[in-house]
Amino acid sequence: MFETLCEYAVKQRFIVLILLAVVAGIGFYSATKLPIEAFPDVTNVQVQVFTETPTLAAAEVEKLISFPIESVMNGIPGVTAVRSLSKNGLSIVSVIFKDSTDIYFARQQVFERLKQAEERLPAGMASPEMGPTSTGMGQIYQYVIESDNKRVMDLRTLQDWTVKYQLRTVPGVTDVLSFGGTVKQYQVLVDPAKLITYHIHLRDVLDALAKNNANVGGGFIEHASEQYIVRGVGLLTNPRDIETIVVRTEKGVPIYVRNVADVVVGPEVRQGAVSMNGKGEVVTGIVLQLQGENSSTVISDVKAKVTEINKSLPSGMKVRGFYDQAELVGKSIHTVQKALLEGGLLVILVLVLFLGNIRSALIVTLTIPLSVLIAFILMRQQGLSANLMSLGGLAIAIGMMVDGAIVMVENIFRHLSARESTHLSLTEIVIRSAKEVARPIAFAIGIIIIVFLPLFTLEGIEGKMFTPMAYTISFAMLGSLILSMTLAPVLSTFLLKKGMHEWENPVLKWLSARYWPVLEKVMARRIFVAVGAAAVLLASLALVPRLGSEFLPELDEGSMLIRVTLLPSVSLSQSMAVAQKCEKLLLTFPEVTDVVSKAGRAEIGGDPEDVNNIEIYVGLKPKKDWTTAKTKDALVETMREKISVMPGAVYSFSQPIATRVDELISGVKAQVAVKVFGPDLTVLTEKANEIQQAMANVPGVADLQAEQTDGLAQINIAVDRQAIARYGINISDVNEVIETAIAGQAATQLFEGDTRSDIVVRLPKSLREDLERIKDLQIQSPGDEHIPLSQIARITQEVGPTMIQRENSQRRVVIQCNVSGRDMG
Repeated sequence: MFETLCEYAVKQRFIVLILLAVVAGIGFYSATKLPIEAFPDVTNVQVQVFTETPTLAAAEVEKLISFPIESVMNGIPGVTAVRSLSKNGLSIVSVIFKDSTDIYFARQQVFERLKQAEERLPAGMASPEMGPTSTGMGQIYQYVIESDNKRVMDLRTLQDWTVKYQLRTVPGVTDVLSFGGTVKQYQVLVDPAKLITYHIHLRDVLDALAKNNANVGGGFIEHASEQYIVRGVGLLTNPRDIETIVVRTEKGVPIYVRNVADVVVGPEVRQGAVSMNGKGEVVTGIVLQLQGENSSTVISDVKAKVTEINKSLPSGMKVRGFYDQAELVGKSIHTVQKALLEGGLLVILVLVLFLGNIRSALIVTLTIPLSVLIAFILMRQQGLSANLMSLGGLAIAIGMMVDGAIVMVENIFRHLSARESTHLSLTEIVIRSAKEVARPIAFAIGIIIIVFLPLFTLEGIEGKMFTPMAYTISFAMLGSLILSMTLAPVLSTFLLKKGMHEWENPVLKWLSARYWPVLEKVMARRIFVAVGAAAVLLASLALVPRLGSEFLPELDEGSMLIRVTLLPSVSLSQSMAVAQKCEKLLLTFPEVTDVVSKAGRAEIGGDPEDVNNIEIYVGLKPKKDWTTAKTKDALVETMREKISVMPGAVYSFSQPIATRVDELISGVKAQVAVKVFGPDLTVLTEKANEIQQAMANVPGVADLQAEQTDGLAQINIAVDRQAIARYGINISDVNEVIETAIAGQAATQLFEGDTRSDIVVRLPKSLREDLERIKDLQIQSPGDEHIPLSQIARITQEVGPTMIQRENSQRRVVIQCNVSGRDMG
C-alpha cells in the first residue's frame, strides 16, 4: 500500500502538490479557529446548585436545604460524587459527573431533579438555581470601576444595571458577577413604639407596601374613531410615595407609613466587600467564560466592549481591568512558539550539516510546518484546544517529524549519486528508491505512535492533562508519514538530479574512524559489557526513589493569590481593616502592580467564602524587573515574613487559576488535603486537630490549616411554646417579627428607569444591633396585647458551626496544606 502511494504521488506530482497546498490552506484556517488556552481545563463535569437563605444559620441550611437537594441528586445517571457546603445564608450543592458526560445533558438532569427537591424544601424559601456554565478556568477577566467622586453605592448600581448587562452581550460570556460596594435599598425603618401606639402589626406595613405598588392594564376603549389603551398607574416612583402609603385608617383618619417609620436609602446586608491598593472599598466585576469557548477571542471581545463602555460613562468614571488570562495565555503560547522555533532551527542546522546538501535539507525541512498544519486540522476535528500541553506535544515531536523524510530523501539521494542508476530516468530512480524504504518508514512511525497509546487510556485529571499531548504528537507523526510518502519523493524529482555526489561529512568521518576500533574491543568482551550495563541500570533504578515526584510542574501565572483566614467570629469591617493593612505592606514591594482584597463572597456563582476569609490578588511585574528576589519561591517567603504580623491570621500562598481549579476538582483550595468523614462535628474537629499536629512535623508542609467548622458567635432565640400558647400566639408570628425586624424583609421594589431597588421593612440599626433592645421587641397577640420577646422566648449567646460540608452523604472536615521546598510526592 505504501509503495503504491509513493509511486502514485511521483507520477501525479502536480496533483499531489495542489492537494498539499489545499491541505496547507485548511491547516492555516484550522489554526486560526482553534480555542487558545494556557493549559488544558482539567475541571470535572459538574453542576452547582445555589440556594440563598439570608436568615438561616449553617445548621438549618444543612438540614432544611442542602440535605434535601443532595438526596435527590444521588442516583442521577453518570453522577460520580455529590458535595454540599452549608454556610450562614447559603447552600451550595455540587453534582459531579463522569468526564464523558455532556455538560448540557448534566444540567438538564439536575434541573429535572430540582423540581423534586423544591417540594421537600420549607415553604417560603428561595428557589434553588443552577450556577453558570463555566469551569475552573472560567474567570477570564476581572475589573474595577474607578471614580473621582462617586460613592461605592452609586458605583455598584452602575455595575449591576449598566456595565454588567453590556458585558453579558459579548459572545462567549456566560455571566458577570458583581463584587464589592453596597446594593441600594429603600429601607422602611419602623418604630416599635409607634406601632404599639397605632395598634399596627409589622405585617400590616408589609402588606400595605406590597398592595400600593402596581400598574395594571385595562385593555382598550374606542373613542371618537380612535383606540385608547387603558393603564392603571400605581407604581412607586420615589421615597415620598413610600411615605404617603396608608397603612390603615382609624376613625376616618389615615395612618401613613411616615407616621410609624422613617424611609431612607441604605445598603443591603452584605457578606462580602472589596478593597484595592490600601485606598478603601471599590466595586469590581468578574467575567465568566462559557465552557468550551476560545478564551483568547472572548477576552479580546471583552476588552473591546470595556473600551466601548468607557466612552459612554460619565466624566471621571472608568472601567479598568486588573486581571485577565490573556497574559497567561500569551506567555504559554510564546513558550511553545519559542520551543518550536528553536527546535526547528536546530533540526535544520543538523540536517544541513549531516545531509551535506542544501536541497535535501530543504525537502526534509518543509515536512515540519506541513506536518504541524495537518495536526491542526485533526486537532480541530477532535475538538482540542491550543495550549501548553497540546502545542508542547508538537515541540516534543519536532525532531521525530523529520525521521521518515530523512530516510526517504537520503535513500533517493544515495541512488541518484550511484553509477549503476545512470541508465534510469530521474522519475524511475525516485520511485524505486521510495519503494525501498516506504514500508520501513511506515513501521518506524507507527511504532512511535504506538509508544503514546498508554496516554490515551488515562482518565480523569490525568487524561485531560496528557491526552491532548498524545493526540497532537500522533497527529503530527501521521502527517509526517503522509508527507514522507508523498511530498518528499515529489520534491526530490524537482530539486534533486542524477549524478549528484554524496558529501563525506568530516565530523562523521572522524567519529567513524574512532568508533570501529572501540566496537571491535567491545564485541570481544561481550559478557563484561553486558554485566556493566546491567549494573549501571540497577544503580540508576536505585536513584529513582530519591528523585521526588510531581503531577505536573507548577505553571507561573504571573500573579499571586494570598488567602488570609481570620477567627470565625470576626466581622466584615474588621476583615476589611486587616485586608487594607496587608495591601499597604504588599505595596512596599517594587514587584507589585496591584493588590485587590476580597473578603467574604460575591453573588451566586462566585467563591462561597465567609467574611473571615480574605483573598488577596497580587499583580506582579515581569520577572526581569524584580529586585527583591529572583525567584517566585523567594519572593513568596519574603512576602510571607512581611505580612505575617496579624495576630490570629493564617496565610496561604497560591495562584488564581490553580486555587480555583483545586477547589472545583476536590472542593479544597490547596495542593494537599486530608478529608475526615463522620456524623459528629465535634469529633471531626478533634480528629482534624490531631491530624494537623501530625502533619505539622512533615518536612515541606506549608500553609497548614484545618477547616474552621465552629467558633461562629450566635444569638439563639428559643420560643417557649407554653408561653405563646397562653397568649394565642403562633411560632410563625414570633419568627416573622424576628426575621422582619432584625434581618429585614423585602415587601416590594421601586423602579427607577432601568434600575430597581428593594423596599425593605426592618428596625433601625440602633435597635436591631443591641441585644437588650432585641429582648424588648414587642410581639402582638390576637387580643392586641404587646408582649416583650424575652417573656415568650429564651435568648442566649452561643457558639455554633461556621459551615458544614458533606460529600457523598457524609459530613467531612478537611486538613489542607501547600508544599514548599520539597516535591509533592
